[in-house]
Amino acid sequence: MNYLAHLFLSFGHEKIMVGNFIADKVKGKQWADYEPDIRTGILLHRLIDSFTDTHPAVKSSKARIRERYHKFSGIVTDMYYDHYLAVAWNNYTDKPLLQFTRDAYKTLFRYYFVLPSKLRRILPWMAAGNWLYSYIDPDNIGLALRGLASRINYTDSGIENGGFELKLYYEDFRRDFEYFFPEVIIYSVEQLQRLMISQKQ
Repeated sequence: MNYLAHLFLSFGHEKIMVGNFIADKVKGKQWADYEPDIRTGILLHRLIDSFTDTHPAVKSSKARIRERYHKFSGIVTDMYYDHYLAVAWNNYTDKPLLQFTRDAYKTLFRYYFVLPSKLRRILPWMAAGNWLYSYIDPDNIGLALRGLASRINYTDSGIENGGFELKLYYEDFRRDFEYFFPEVIIYSVEQLQRLMISQKQ
């Protein structure tokens, strides 16, 4: 899952949202350096990623593009799924997507100096262009993948072309997402409750 989905799956808990946002940049046991609710968000993010990687719908999506993107097929699929979440946003919450994204940026800026340095550099750009809201347009997924390709160390990833397959297999990816996302919501609620209980013990 990409940024929009992980922020959504924090269910309005601000510090858990922060942890969910930074988790990919927090390696190994570095999570223990953060305050309890942010730690919970980091651990929740990792659990969500594990669930996602083993889900049959996600496996189907990645398999559809693996021949072209190889080990980067998961990154491309994550971006696609943020698009489908943005498009179907009103199916999952009453809070408008634009308001959610604006509130999310405000939350992240409140914890700006907690963020890893790379995310401190990215966040102002993300907020200024409202990347999270822009995912609603499939053309912007292609733009986002081109931007990501320019920032990673593997020049042969090919993900800058990922907007093509999104349009080519649009309904197939949409069906995969619609199968997967209600299940990851249920899983995330259960795991968040478990983590919060264990944190109090």
